[in-house]
Amino acid sequence: MRQALEQAAFCEPVQTAFCVGCVLVARFPDSEPIVLSKGFSRELPGNTHAEANALAKFESLTSPQLQSLVSPWPLEAVPVVEDLLPLVDVYTTLEPCSVRTSGLSACADALIRARIRRCIIGVQEPDDFVKCEGARKMKDAGIEVIWYGGLEQECLDAARRGHHA
Repeated sequence: MRQALEQAAFCEPVQTAFCVGCVLVARFPDSEPIVLSKGFSRELPGNTHAEANALAKFESLTSPQLQSLVSPWPLEAVPVVEDLLPLVDVYTTLEPCSVRTSGLSACADALIRARIRRCIIGVQEPDDFVKCEGARKMKDAGIEVIWYGGLEQECLDAARRGHHA
């Protein structure tokens, strides 16, 4: 979660959106967790969110790039992004959105489509802009949702950076 907070710090603050950081981590059997990708809000063009950016960057990796992240490669098959997604834990500083006022795809939906294993969330999204039901949507889809304790205020402060009181 600390790495996700570091990513949130890279966000360009705007009054109409949150600053969020996200880290995708693979957990292989008998192996230390491996960071596969990181992202933050508005990192990529198009009013993008942290989870969508981390997923997009991960999904763009080639098999050799995936193998370079892990040595030796712990699985028998040649690495393919789609095969790794069920091993992925997503650490995100703010609950993944369930609706986008911009009309873009919601992050909770993208994580569900990706078939990630688990989502670890720093803090619930406040109702500043919309009522968020991302955690519920992911749970309903079979994704394990964990509320990370102890950094809620830090995650909320990061999210609201640039907002007027």
